[in-house]
Amino acid sequence: MTTHHSTCQGPPRRRRGALRRATAPVAAGTAMALLLAACGGGGGGGGGVSDAEFNEGETAVVNPSDETGGTLRYAISADFDSPDPGNTYYAFSWNFSRYYARTLLTYTEAPGEQGIELQPDLAEDLPEGNDDSTEWTLRLKEGLRYEDGSEITAEDIKYAIARSNFGDQALPNGPKYFVDLLADSDDYEGPYANDDDPLVGFDGIETPDDHTLIFHLNKSFAEFPYVLIQPQTAPVPADADRGEQYQSQVVSSGPYKFDGEYRPGVSLHLERNEEWDASTDPVRRALPDRIEVELGVDQNEIDQRLVNGELDVDLGGTGVGPAMKGTVITDEDQRHNVDNPQTSTLRYLNINTVMEPLDDVACRQAIMYAADRDALQRAWGGDTGGDIATQIMPGSLPGADPSMDLYPSEDNKGDLEMAQEKLEECGQPDGFSTAIGARADRPADVSTAEALQQALARVNIETEIKQYPSDTYTNTQAGSPSFVADNDLGLTVYGWAPDWASGYGFMSKILDGGAIQDAGNSNISELDDDQINEWFDEVVSVEDVDERASIYTQIDERAMEEAAILPVVFERTVLYRPANLTNVYYHAGYSMYDYMSLGTTNTD
Repeated sequence: MTTHHSTCQGPPRRRRGALRRATAPVAAGTAMALLLAACGGGGGGGGGVSDAEFNEGETAVVNPSDETGGTLRYAISADFDSPDPGNTYYAFSWNFSRYYARTLLTYTEAPGEQGIELQPDLAEDLPEGNDDSTEWTLRLKEGLRYEDGSEITAEDIKYAIARSNFGDQALPNGPKYFVDLLADSDDYEGPYANDDDPLVGFDGIETPDDHTLIFHLNKSFAEFPYVLIQPQTAPVPADADRGEQYQSQVVSSGPYKFDGEYRPGVSLHLERNEEWDASTDPVRRALPDRIEVELGVDQNEIDQRLVNGELDVDLGGTGVGPAMKGTVITDEDQRHNVDNPQTSTLRYLNINTVMEPLDDVACRQAIMYAADRDALQRAWGGDTGGDIATQIMPGSLPGADPSMDLYPSEDNKGDLEMAQEKLEECGQPDGFSTAIGARADRPADVSTAEALQQALARVNIETEIKQYPSDTYTNTQAGSPSFVADNDLGLTVYGWAPDWASGYGFMSKILDGGAIQDAGNSNISELDDDQINEWFDEVVSVEDVDERASIYTQIDERAMEEAAILPVVFERTVLYRPANLTNVYYHAGYSMYDYMSLGTTNTD
C-alpha cells in the first residue's frame, strides 16, 4: 500500500497502504501476532487526555468518549490520489474512505493486535473457502442501503470490482489483485465496453442472488480474505458511475455522504447519511455531525494549527513535519499529546532496472554502495523518524531477516571503493547522470533525495532532483513507466506498507514483474526477474506458514542482490493529537490513527 499504504500493519493501505494497508485466516493471524509483538510501544491504559502519556495511543485508546456532535477538521498538504474508493492506493485514502464507503470485510476497531483481526463489514460473516482455496463464498447482510435509500446488492460489488480492475478504461490507481486472481476473466473488456450489459463475460465472480458472492480463482490463494478488505469492494451502482469523474460525488454506503462535490486541491466535506443503519455496522462510531477536509495546506501550517487546536487531524497520517517534530517530542507540555509508533512502512528509493546505464546490475549496485545510510536516516528525522533498513521486508513480517546486509559500510556512511569497483564493472568508471523523483509537498522525501544526491556525487554519479505533487505522483509521474523514461527518473523516493501482513502482501506489488502497469505502477523499479516471479507464483499455493516465510526471505535477498530497491528506514511517525480529539489510537491496519473512531469535544 502506498504510503501510503501502508502498517505495523496490514493494508492499506494501503497502503496505500497503507494501507495501504494493510492476512488465510489462520496463517495471517499468526503473521499478525508476530507483527504486533514486534511493534512494541509505550503508554498506560486509556484514560482522560489529562492523564495521557507519551506514545500512549500506540497501545491504548486515549480520551475515550461516546459524545456525538461537532465538526471533525482534517487537513493535508497534498490531495487524495482519488476519493473514489475504487481508484485509490494511498493508506490515508483507504482509511478515510470508510466514512462513506463500506467494504466486504474490515479490521476490528481496537488498538494493538485485536485491531488487525478481520471481521465482516457488508458481509454477514467471513468468507468460506473450498478445500484448495480456489473458491470463496460470502453473503451480504440484509437491509444495506445507499444514501438514496436504494438497496445495496451483490451485483453492485461485482460491478465495483469490474470498474476498478478490468478493461482498457479500468481505474488506474489501486492494486490489481482481482485481475491476477479471478478465473475466466481474461477476455472481459471491462464494464465500459458494453452499455447494455456491463458485466457480460465477467465470470470470475458469481452472483446467484442479490446477497451472495462467489469468487472463482485461477489458483489457490489462502490469503484471499485479506483482498476483500480493499476499498475496491465498496459497492457502486452502475447507473451512478462516471468513470474517473465518479470521484466528484461518490454514492455513500457508509455513515457519511458528500456535502456538495469534491473540489480537487481545495476541499471535501461530509455530512451524515440518514440511510446508514448503525445496527449493521460493527466499526463505525460516527460521532461527529460533520467532517471537513482542507486540501493543499502547507505542512508547517498544518502542524501549527494542530498544536494550537485549530485542526483535529493531519489527514496524511505520516506525522508532523521536520520543523515541528523536534519541538513536540522534547516539549514537556506537548509530549503527552504525541505518539511515536513504530510502523511497518518502508521508506526507500526505487532504482530503475531498464533505463541505461541502470539496466546493468553493477551500476545499480554502485548506488547501493555509495549511499550514505546515516545521512538518509537523518533526512527522515533520525531515530524518531525511523530505523535504518538493510533489507526490504520489515523485521516484523514472517521471513524477514534483519541481519541481511549485502552492502555494508563503516558507520553506514557508504563504501566508496566498492562503489567505484562497480562503476568500472558496468563500464562507467567516470560515473553517470540520472534524475531523482520526489514528492514536492513531503519535506522528508525531498530531504532524502538531497542526501542521496550528495552521497552519489562522491563517486561522480550526478543527479538532478525533480519534484512532483503527491496526488499525481504514483499514477502520472513515478507510477508511469513512460514518464519515468522520458524524464530520466532513474531513482524515485517512495514509501510502502503491507497490503496485509505477509511477504506477499508487502512485496508482490513492488517486486513482481507481473505487477508492472502502464499507469498507477507500484513496481517503479520495473524489476522483472524470472526467479522472483516464479517464487511469487509458487508461494500463493503453499499451505505451510514457515515454508512461505522461507520463500519470502529468498525473494527479499534476490531483490537486494538485483539492487532494485535502496531501503532507507523502517518508519516511525510522530503523530500529534489535540486535547479535544476523542477515542484516539494508532491502528496497526492503517499505520495511522483509526479515523472511524474519532470524535471531538468541540461540539458547539
